[in-house]
Amino acid sequence: MTAKPPRVVTRLLWTSGCLLIILLAAMLAGVSAGSSGGGMLSVLQLILGQYDPDSMLHTIIWQIRLPRVLLAALVGATLSLGGLVFQALLRNLLAEPYILGISGGSAIGAIIGILLGLSRFPGVSLTAFLGSMATLTLILVMTSGQSVLKKESLLLSGVMVNAFCSSVIMFLISVTRDAKLHNIIFWLMGDLSTADIRQVGLLAAMLIPCFGIIFWHSHAMNLLLMGKELAQATGISLKIVTVTLLISSSFMVSATVSYCGLIGFVGLVMPHLLRLILGPDHRVLVPACILGGGAYLIICDLLARTLPQQGEMPAGVVTAIIGAPLFIILLKKSGR
Repeated sequence: MTAKPPRVVTRLLWTSGCLLIILLAAMLAGVSAGSSGGGMLSVLQLILGQYDPDSMLHTIIWQIRLPRVLLAALVGATLSLGGLVFQALLRNLLAEPYILGISGGSAIGAIIGILLGLSRFPGVSLTAFLGSMATLTLILVMTSGQSVLKKESLLLSGVMVNAFCSSVIMFLISVTRDAKLHNIIFWLMGDLSTADIRQVGLLAAMLIPCFGIIFWHSHAMNLLLMGKELAQATGISLKIVTVTLLISSSFMVSATVSYCGLIGFVGLVMPHLLRLILGPDHRVLVPACILGGGAYLIICDLLARTLPQQGEMPAGVVTAIIGAPLFIILLKKSGR
């Protein structure tokens, strides 16, 4: 008789399989919709090689729509996973890179990199990462006198830092004479329209190793939720795990900000929703956030492209419309 696989492996396979189907369906919808026509049937025919070589639809799908959908999947996965990591480390379900100001700090670093004339990678990505780490350090210093796990002090510090970052961003935009930077407001609201397949491939090469590192530490994240004493009693190095997860998640978030600007509340909505459905086991939640977060942002970007009668709106506007009310509801419930 063959031994049955562990229950967590079965749950992981079932969950990942279902969410992968949802992600593929969202990607198909994303590449099918657009002002240039097409549709799911046309896309399927294109995938099967049954298309008119003289049609522009082939070029539009492969060079415009597909890179944008892949970028949305990567960014959604990153922000969702980053929110999950911060919630586990801080033991606070309201923690999220955008709310805590990590994304704002990354944006400041990215703008400084643009002003210095650095290339997107590694120059702008590096300055964005340094900005996120500086913001994270500032938040931890502001809450160290009380308790970093205390919800009120953490959220207040994050909101203050986020407001400060927004002010610095507006200051940099207003004082510079660089014509490109004056058009950066659209980018700051979460712009996925400039996706390029080579840039998406480079971003994937930066993010996928971070996904693997976080999944490797998913069991340690379960132990951290039970308290520092119990986690140390199991033999894990609390300091190494914490530093590794903080650096990995901050690097991921800063990389996505340097490519597509600020997209808020994805790290709040998806981890919370998936935790309600799947439970608190991070061995299941980590891949679920990667797949589910990718599908979620693809759908939000699809709405951003199709809802306006003319043109399009930034994807970050749609995620904020969905995420901000949810944040208020969660904040009210947690205060009871």
